[in-house]
Amino acid sequence: MKKIVFSLCLLAVSLGMANAQKIKGSDTVLPLSQKEAENYLQKHPDANVTVTGGGSGVGISALLEGTTDIAQSSRRIKFDERNKLKTAGKTVKEVIIAYDALAVVVHPSNPVKKLTREQLEGIFTGKIKNWKEVGGPDMKIVPYSRETSSGTYEFFKESVLKHRNYMSGIMSMPATGAIVQSVSQTPGAIGYIGLAYLAKEVQAVAVSYDQGATYVAPSIEHAKDQTYPIVRPLYYYYEAKSEAAVKPFIDYVLSDEGQATVSGLGYVTVK
Repeated sequence: MKKIVFSLCLLAVSLGMANAQKIKGSDTVLPLSQKEAENYLQKHPDANVTVTGGGSGVGISALLEGTTDIAQSSRRIKFDERNKLKTAGKTVKEVIIAYDALAVVVHPSNPVKKLTREQLEGIFTGKIKNWKEVGGPDMKIVPYSRETSSGTYEFFKESVLKHRNYMSGIMSMPATGAIVQSVSQTPGAIGYIGLAYLAKEVQAVAVSYDQGATYVAPSIEHAKDQTYPIVRPLYYYYEAKSEAAVKPFIDYVLSDEGQATVSGLGYVTVK
C-alpha cells in the first residue's frame, strides 16, 4: 500500500516502516527532494521517507536536535552551526546535490526587464524606493524577502547585497511560494525565488553584475555556462554515523536518473 500526501511544505511517503528516513530544511530544495523521494520509493518499496520544508536553518537545527536524518540547505552550514554540532558530538558530512539559479521577479505588468546588482542592492536596502529611479513607472517599490531562517535570504544578502542589511520593515515571507503569490498580486512588487519556482504569474528580470555592460536572464543554460551571476549550490547535510542509512538515497539523487530529475525540475545538475 502506498500513500503520498503533498502540501506546500510537506510530503509524507509511507511504503512500510523499514529504512525510515527524515529530510528537512530548505524550501528551495523541497520540490527536488519530494520528487527524488517519490521516484526512489518506487524502486525501494520497503523504504520510508518523509520530506518537509521550513528553511535551511530549520533543517540544520533539526539535525542538531536529532529530529532529521538529512538537512537540506540552500546555503553552506555556518561556522557556529558546525561548532554546535561538534559540541554535541556530531560529525557532519556535506554533499552538493544540485545547483540553483536565483531569479529576481517582478509583476508581469512591470516594464522594467533588467536591473544591475547595484540597483537591486539599493532596492532591497531601501535606498531606491520608486520604480522611476530604475527606468520604470512612477510607482512605489514593494520588496519581498524570505525570512531570516531561509538559506535563500542569506545567499541573496551575501551575493546581491554584499552583506549589507535588508531595509527595515521589509515584507518577509515564510516560503518561496508565498513570494510568488505576493509578487503576482502586487504591481509594484519585487522578490527573489529559486529558478524551479519560476511561473507565468511573475516575470524574471535580467541581471547585470558588471554595472550594466551585460545583462543575463536566469535559466538552466545560463547557470550551466556561468553567464548568469546568481547561482548557488544546494546541499544535503547528515551525521557521519548515519551514512550507511542515508547513502542509498543520496547516491540515487546523484545518479544519472536522479540528476535527470534535477534538470527536469528546473535545477542545475552537479555534473
